Amino acid sequence: MDLLLKLALWAPPLLFAVIIHEYAHGRAAERLGDPTARLMGRLTFNPLPHIDIVGSIIFPGLLFLASGGNMLFGWAKPVPVNPYNLRNAQKDMVWISLAGPGANLAGALACGLLIRLMGLLGLGAQGQWIPVHDLLLFGLKINVVLAVFNLIPIPPLDGSKVLAGFLPYRLYVGYMKLERFGMFIIIGLLIAGQVLGIHILGTIIMPALNLFVRLFAGIELGRF
Repeated sequence: MDLLLKLALWAPPLLFAVIIHEYAHGRAAERLGDPTARLMGRLTFNPLPHIDIVGSIIFPGLLFLASGGNMLFGWAKPVPVNPYNLRNAQKDMVWISLAGPGANLAGALACGLLIRLMGLLGLGAQGQWIPVHDLLLFGLKINVVLAVFNLIPIPPLDGSKVLAGFLPYRLYVGYMKLERFGMFIIIGLLIAGQVLGIHILGTIIMPALNLFVRLFAGIELGRF
């Protein structure tokens, strides 16, 4: 498939996946007492307020080109949350943090059910329906990857805030101080995977990806 056509096919589900992830965070925060996301115009499915120049455009584009069109990943601007508006910031942040990955799993399930419906209707991944099938399959995959990746307990990923919610307060404060180093840890793991062949993140993500593709869509996973 032509790279530009592939990018045009894959970009919409990626953009939708990162938007529903951030929207869910903001919606959960509002339900728990913090209206910051709404006041800043972030409780919307309009992609413009969510787009991060680096995470939504530059990084995905470079990754897509560098991988020869085999990989596409990105992120949106984090939805702002003011913990001082929450009744119990440490515990409430657990639910706010889980909302994003939960929304992605719901998106993955929707894509999987549509793939199953195509199969029942005899459309499948053939003929003129190949682009639709590929779009839905990528939507399923990217939503699962975003959900599982964000649940890894490395600050500032969502999993770190889930874990922090169950820590004693002193450990919680110390653990969250790691957030300033979190992206360096993640980048280091990615580099180790490429240079040293120690695919720690892939070891975590790929089994979950295989499981959810099989569970939601009823198909075996091909190449991502």
